[in-house]
Amino acid sequence: MKEFSKNLSRVFFTIWIVAASFCQAVSQDRDDETKLIVGVVVDQMRQEYLTRFYDKFGDEGFKKLLEEGFEMQNAHYNYVPTATGPGHASIYTGTTPAFHGIVSNNWYDRDLKKSIYCVYDSTERTVGSKTKAGMASPQNLLSTTITDELKLFSQFESKVISVAIKDRSAILPAGHKPDGAFWFDAESGNFVTSTYYMDELPGWLRVFNNRKLPKTYLNQQWTTVFPIDQYTESTRNDDKYVISLSENGRFPYDLKKISIEREDKGYEVIPFTPFGNDLTLEVAKAAIDGEGLGKNDKLDFLAVSFSSTDIIGHSYGPEAVEIEDTYIRLDKNIAELISYLDEKVGKDKYVMFLTADHAGADNPQFLMDRNFPAGFFHKDKAFDQINGFLTSKYGEAEWVEDIDYFQVYLNQDLIAKRELSLRLVRQQVADFLLENDEILLSYSGYLLGESDYNSGGGLGFMVRGYMAQESGDVLFGLKSGWLDWFSKKGTTHGTFYTYDTHVPIIFYGNVPKGKSVRRCEITDIATTLSLMMGIKFPSAATGESIVELFDD
Repeated sequence: MKEFSKNLSRVFFTIWIVAASFCQAVSQDRDDETKLIVGVVVDQMRQEYLTRFYDKFGDEGFKKLLEEGFEMQNAHYNYVPTATGPGHASIYTGTTPAFHGIVSNNWYDRDLKKSIYCVYDSTERTVGSKTKAGMASPQNLLSTTITDELKLFSQFESKVISVAIKDRSAILPAGHKPDGAFWFDAESGNFVTSTYYMDELPGWLRVFNNRKLPKTYLNQQWTTVFPIDQYTESTRNDDKYVISLSENGRFPYDLKKISIEREDKGYEVIPFTPFGNDLTLEVAKAAIDGEGLGKNDKLDFLAVSFSSTDIIGHSYGPEAVEIEDTYIRLDKNIAELISYLDEKVGKDKYVMFLTADHAGADNPQFLMDRNFPAGFFHKDKAFDQINGFLTSKYGEAEWVEDIDYFQVYLNQDLIAKRELSLRLVRQQVADFLLENDEILLSYSGYLLGESDYNSGGGLGFMVRGYMAQESGDVLFGLKSGWLDWFSKKGTTHGTFYTYDTHVPIIFYGNVPKGKSVRRCEITDIATTLSLMMGIKFPSAATGESIVELFDD
């Protein structure tokens, strides 16, 4: 017994020494300590773009990240739908929609009887313009983020700033108590925020908006960086696969003329060009200076999301010259951001991670024309088919309320009124959907709710994306290559296939160099950062740590 007590005392003493040393290392104000975390999310970026466009990149952007940082080459999303809102939420919470609550960009609200937007908040107002662009908040985000935990750890002395073109891409990374989340209001041309955060814009952002950069961009042309015949990594296909900005063809794009053609009210065309990414970089630099990020006593956090890659991707698809040129230009943005951080914060005094909120599929028509398996799914047709099926069994009625993002929302009030079993009706619809040649699998909400969170295959992707209070009654998945897309041009995303899930994860700065082909999940980023910073994991985190970053 005495020997046990002695050994136990040694164990506790050892734990105390390690903990004390760790706390000292975290709190110590050293010249070489990390002063700033920079999270970079590229909207709709495939992992393969890093290799496909590699020869067109300069030495100071993506190549520098790959050669001097640490790359996880086999990183994936582990839930559906793979979309912008859930993606940004999952990166920063370290968990999936099943726990953080952002089950899609939009979902059907059974009480309101309408689709709601993931960050819409009718109680808030715009700060920075007279438009409605600021009626938003993180009220639907149900767990803390890595940025929230940093604020809590530092007793709210660390600064957290988030910027993006899209509101959801700025709001969800910023968490619940940032120093600011700012996004682009295309109607006014300003970066704005919400009364959720503040009553007036900070002085540095007012100065930035007064520079009127969107007006400058609108008076430019979008031309290719290199002669167009050098874009051999892309297909110079005809317009049947793309939704072109211009009615009169492709490059060069005269933005002023196009804006007039489209009858834009303001600067709506800017996000559809690489200039949207230029604008995002400029506001990020202004935030670094204006907030003194990396110059404070506590660790700061800057979240930057480049949204134009997604907007252009939807219009042109991943094979188009426009996408290649966009990434060549984004490479220059990344190089400039690195250079700016080196100058303003100091080399090895920041950690940057770069990832994507999802990837993107090839255009099905492009694939079909080349004899690959693919096709288009029409949710309106499926809506009518399901309603007809239930009508044939239970009588004429509006049995289906909504279908979106591969989810069927049934009329639960009607089912209850008819005294039918919701469990039975759900399963009947799930079975019926499997009669559709376009659909690979279909599951009832009851099955998803009762299944193991770590289930494999398509079931697991749906389980991790399912929240009973917000998700549909039945979830289904299409066959590989098939898209639920309102247009047969451009592309979209949202599935559990690797063309939507496989994204970059690169850490750069005050981190070891190297790469790994071990499979990891997008939810591993937040837990890894928590360990780096010595702070608590986000409240619902389910991710593992990227152990390679902690190897000696």
